[in-house]
Amino acid sequence: MLVGREADGVRSFKGVPYARPPVGEQRWQSPQPAEPWNGERDAGQVGAICIQPPSNGDNGVGPLPMSEDCLTLNVWAPADREGPLPVMVWIHGGGLNNGSGTAALYDGTNLAKRGVMVVTINYRLGRLGFFDHPALAAEREAGEAAANYGLMDAIAALQWVRDNAAALGGDPGNVTIFGESAGGALVTRLMISEPARGLFHRAVVQSGLGRDEGTPLDRPRRDGGPSMRARGLAFAEGLGLAAATAEQLRNIPAEDLLKPAPNFYGGDLLVADGRYVGRDVEPAFAAGLEAPVPLIIGTNSAEFWWMKPSDLSPYGALDDAMTDSERAAFLAAYGGQDGYDQFVVSDLVFNEPARRLARLHARNGHPTYLYRFDVVSAAMPEPHAGATHASERQYVFDTLTASPWPTAEMDQRQADAMAGYWTRFAQAGDPNGGLRQAWPEFGAAPGRLLEFTNDGPVAKAVPFADRLDLIEAYYARMR
Repeated sequence: MLVGREADGVRSFKGVPYARPPVGEQRWQSPQPAEPWNGERDAGQVGAICIQPPSNGDNGVGPLPMSEDCLTLNVWAPADREGPLPVMVWIHGGGLNNGSGTAALYDGTNLAKRGVMVVTINYRLGRLGFFDHPALAAEREAGEAAANYGLMDAIAALQWVRDNAAALGGDPGNVTIFGESAGGALVTRLMISEPARGLFHRAVVQSGLGRDEGTPLDRPRRDGGPSMRARGLAFAEGLGLAAATAEQLRNIPAEDLLKPAPNFYGGDLLVADGRYVGRDVEPAFAAGLEAPVPLIIGTNSAEFWWMKPSDLSPYGALDDAMTDSERAAFLAAYGGQDGYDQFVVSDLVFNEPARRLARLHARNGHPTYLYRFDVVSAAMPEPHAGATHASERQYVFDTLTASPWPTAEMDQRQADAMAGYWTRFAQAGDPNGGLRQAWPEFGAAPGRLLEFTNDGPVAKAVPFADRLDLIEAYYARMR
């Protein structure tokens, strides 16, 4: 029995274990079913966040404590309801290095008031969630899943929803997964993962990349980078464990696994393990292998405005293979070097890949809705030319009280709109309905999206399509 709480017409159950604590011998093992309990279990407080670096004020990170024993989830549902509720399962972002489902930013109360059940999850992060080493490989049975433990956790949470949602008023036959940034990248991987098939029925990808490359377990990446096992071996050698056993690896203090920080886009954390993820996302969509479910996908208008293509990072390296003629065409399309420096990384990483996946999913015959988020609070302090990365989250959840900057009446109107589209999509597989601005379905209206602005949603042609066309051609040549 779970003892939850009821407030303001919403029932919540927090800190619910969905898998056994992945500690001791369970470190770097696939998640196992949670231990049962007898009698009442208090579900009034969120659980510990997973092991991660200090939050430095990140509003997507929940309260301490921090622990390897972190595989819990949280549920919100309206107290009064008629019939089973659509279920929305949130997968947080944070570069697979930080974040949690316990942050006030992701409180599900206001979404639940719109007639859905909301579930937020924790999953293993960093090297505890995405890691391999020859000593770990040696102890595994042939074909046993490996390295992608954070993704396995997400699947285990979806299995918990399948088995338990009905007891809390939810409909296990109507589950929407939605996630942002690295959480969006996990959503796209769930869409191409056979073990996840049938566990969800709609998907929402918020700034979830799309052309990113996974790292194989035992062979180099397409870009020549080392395999997961080679990366794990190098990390252990850096700790003075050149010939580490599996037992020695499992005895490394969790905090020691944080330094140096693993690189999300550079290949340390996105895994092509061969079982849960057999290929990269874009080729899988191109082959029609993704889940045949309705999809919302989109980006923010100024995602990585602070990042230049000249930066020494995996993001900055994305344009290094351009020919002289390609670079000249890009500079012309962006109106010169300044425009190129400000916007091309966002377009390469987020905007063109989102349009590409939308095109492929629609081409494969599945309902698809593309968006662009361009709501900017008047009090936002950052220098910008649009909505920065992750700034849509408090609008989706209608949790403006957790915004990192002050908000106003305009912001609340846009939060009402965005939360309304998301919950309607969860209910019907189509965000349209009521008196809201019609959102064009991408297959029926190729090249059109819904843009969220300070003045409200607007249906329009995809902005800066000429730039995205150049990027699509560049990626095609590279492939």
